[in-house]
Amino acid sequence: MKKWLARVRAAVGIGLTWAAAWFAAGMALLLVVGFGAADVPFPLFFGFLGFLAGATFSGVVGVLGRRRRFDQMSLPRFVGWGALGGILLCGGLLFAMGPADLLVVGPVFGIAGAISAAGTLMLARRAEKRELLAARGEADDAQARR
Repeated sequence: MKKWLARVRAAVGIGLTWAAAWFAAGMALLLVVGFGAADVPFPLFFGFLGFLAGATFSGVVGVLGRRRRFDQMSLPRFVGWGALGGILLCGGLLFAMGPADLLVVGPVFGIAGAISAAGTLMLARRAEKRELLAARGEADDAQARR
Protein backbone atom coordinates (compact mmCIF):
# COMPACT_ATOMS: atom_id res chain seq x y z
CA MET A 1 0.00 0.00 0.00
CA LYS A 2 2.85 2.39 0.82
CA LYS A 3 4.37 1.79 -2.62
CA TRP A 4 1.16 2.90 -4.35
CA LEU A 5 0.83 5.88 -2.05
CA ALA A 6 4.36 6.95 -2.94
CA ARG A 7 3.58 6.61 -6.65
CA VAL A 8 0.42 8.70 -6.32
CA ARG A 9 2.36 11.33 -4.37
CA ALA A 10 5.03 11.39 -7.07
CA ALA A 11 2.40 11.72 -9.82
CA VAL A 12 0.75 14.62 -8.00
CA GLY A 13 4.14 16.26 -7.45
CA ILE A 14 5.12 16.01 -11.09
CA GLY A 15 1.64 17.13 -12.12
CA LEU A 16 1.88 20.23 -9.93
CA THR A 17 5.36 21.03 -11.23
CA TRP A 18 4.21 20.76 -14.83
CA ALA A 19 1.06 22.74 -14.01
CA ALA A 20 3.19 25.61 -12.74
CA ALA A 21 5.34 25.60 -15.89
CA TRP A 22 2.35 25.37 -18.23
CA PHE A 23 0.56 28.08 -16.22
CA ALA A 24 3.55 30.35 -16.91
CA ALA A 25 3.30 29.51 -20.62
CA GLY A 26 -0.39 30.40 -20.50
CA MET A 27 0.47 33.72 -18.86
CA ALA A 28 2.95 34.47 -21.64
CA LEU A 29 0.32 33.66 -24.27
CA LEU A 30 -2.21 35.81 -22.44
CA LEU A 31 0.18 38.75 -22.50
CA VAL A 32 0.77 38.28 -26.23
CA VAL A 33 -2.85 37.96 -27.38
CA GLY A 34 -4.53 40.16 -24.78
CA PHE A 35 -6.90 39.57 -21.91
CA GLY A 36 -10.18 39.45 -23.86
CA ALA A 37 -9.03 36.98 -26.53
CA ALA A 38 -10.46 33.74 -25.11
CA ASP A 39 -13.46 32.46 -23.19
CA VAL A 40 -11.28 30.36 -20.89
CA PRO A 41 -8.33 32.05 -19.18
CA PHE A 42 -5.21 30.63 -20.83
CA PRO A 43 -3.13 30.29 -17.65
CA LEU A 44 -5.77 28.27 -15.79
CA PHE A 45 -6.50 26.05 -18.78
CA PHE A 46 -2.82 25.47 -19.52
CA GLY A 47 -2.15 24.79 -15.83
CA PHE A 48 -4.92 22.18 -15.76
CA LEU A 49 -3.59 20.53 -18.90
CA GLY A 50 -0.06 20.65 -17.47
CA PHE A 51 -1.21 18.85 -14.35
CA LEU A 52 -2.89 16.13 -16.41
CA ALA A 53 0.14 15.82 -18.70
CA GLY A 54 2.51 15.58 -15.73
CA ALA A 55 0.42 12.88 -14.10
CA THR A 56 0.23 10.99 -17.40
CA PHE A 57 3.99 11.32 -17.81
CA SER A 58 4.48 9.99 -14.30
CA GLY A 59 2.52 6.90 -15.28
CA VAL A 60 4.62 6.44 -18.42
CA VAL A 61 7.84 6.73 -16.41
CA GLY A 62 6.45 4.35 -13.81
CA VAL A 63 5.85 1.72 -16.46
CA LEU A 64 8.83 2.25 -18.78
CA GLY A 65 11.46 3.50 -16.34
CA ARG A 66 10.90 1.02 -13.57
CA ARG A 67 13.95 0.11 -11.46
CA ARG A 68 16.10 2.94 -12.79
CA ARG A 69 17.47 5.90 -10.92
CA PHE A 70 17.46 9.33 -12.52
CA ASP A 71 21.21 9.27 -13.06
CA GLN A 72 20.78 6.05 -15.06
CA MET A 73 18.23 7.55 -17.48
CA SER A 74 19.33 9.23 -20.66
CA LEU A 75 17.95 12.63 -21.52
CA PRO A 76 16.74 11.59 -25.03
CA ARG A 77 14.83 8.61 -23.63
CA PHE A 78 13.26 10.73 -20.88
CA VAL A 79 12.30 13.43 -23.40
CA GLY A 80 10.75 10.75 -25.61
CA TRP A 81 8.70 9.52 -22.67
CA GLY A 82 7.57 13.10 -22.04
CA ALA A 83 6.46 13.43 -25.65
CA LEU A 84 4.65 10.10 -25.39
CA GLY A 85 2.88 11.28 -22.21
CA GLY A 86 1.80 14.51 -23.92
CA ILE A 87 0.52 12.67 -26.98
CA LEU A 88 -1.33 10.11 -24.82
CA LEU A 89 -3.00 12.92 -22.90
CA CYS A 90 -3.91 14.69 -26.11
CA GLY A 91 -5.30 11.49 -27.57
CA GLY A 92 -7.41 10.95 -24.48
CA LEU A 93 -8.74 14.50 -24.45
CA LEU A 94 -9.40 14.80 -28.15
CA PHE A 95 -10.72 11.30 -28.77
CA ALA A 96 -14.26 12.62 -29.10
CA MET A 97 -13.21 15.53 -31.34
CA GLY A 98 -11.90 13.46 -34.21
CA PRO A 99 -8.55 12.62 -35.80
CA ALA A 100 -8.11 15.99 -37.53
CA ASP A 101 -7.81 17.82 -34.21
CA LEU A 102 -5.45 15.15 -32.92
CA LEU A 103 -3.12 15.70 -35.87
CA VAL A 104 -3.01 19.43 -35.21
CA VAL A 105 -2.85 19.52 -31.41
CA GLY A 106 -1.01 16.22 -30.82
CA PRO A 107 2.45 17.48 -31.86
CA VAL A 108 2.00 20.58 -29.68
CA PHE A 109 1.27 18.41 -26.64
CA GLY A 110 4.17 16.13 -27.57
CA ILE A 111 6.63 19.02 -27.77
CA ALA A 112 5.33 20.56 -24.54
CA GLY A 113 5.62 17.17 -22.82
CA ALA A 114 9.16 16.69 -24.12
CA ILE A 115 10.29 20.10 -22.88
CA SER A 116 8.62 19.53 -19.51
CA ALA A 117 10.23 16.09 -19.21
CA ALA A 118 13.68 17.53 -19.87
CA GLY A 119 13.14 20.07 -17.10
CA THR A 120 11.82 17.36 -14.78
CA LEU A 121 14.90 15.19 -15.31
CA MET A 122 17.25 18.11 -14.68
CA LEU A 123 15.41 19.00 -11.45
CA ALA A 124 15.34 15.37 -10.31
CA ARG A 125 19.06 14.88 -10.95
CA ARG A 126 19.82 18.09 -9.08
CA ALA A 127 17.72 17.01 -6.09
CA GLU A 128 19.24 13.51 -6.15
CA LYS A 129 22.76 14.97 -6.20
CA ARG A 130 21.90 17.24 -3.28
CA GLU A 131 20.60 14.26 -1.27
CA LEU A 132 23.74 12.26 -2.02
CA LEU A 133 25.95 15.14 -0.91
CA ALA A 134 23.97 15.53 2.30
CA ALA A 135 24.20 11.80 3.02
CA ARG A 136 27.91 11.85 2.31
CA GLY A 137 28.37 14.77 4.69
CA GLU A 138 26.51 12.91 7.42
CA ALA A 139 28.65 9.82 6.87
CA ASP A 140 31.83 11.92 7.04
CA ASP A 141 30.62 13.50 10.29
CA ALA A 142 29.84 10.11 11.79
CA GLN A 143 33.25 8.77 10.77
CA ALA A 144 35.02 11.83 12.18
CA ARG A 145 33.34 11.27 15.56
CA ARG A 146 34.79 7.75 15.84
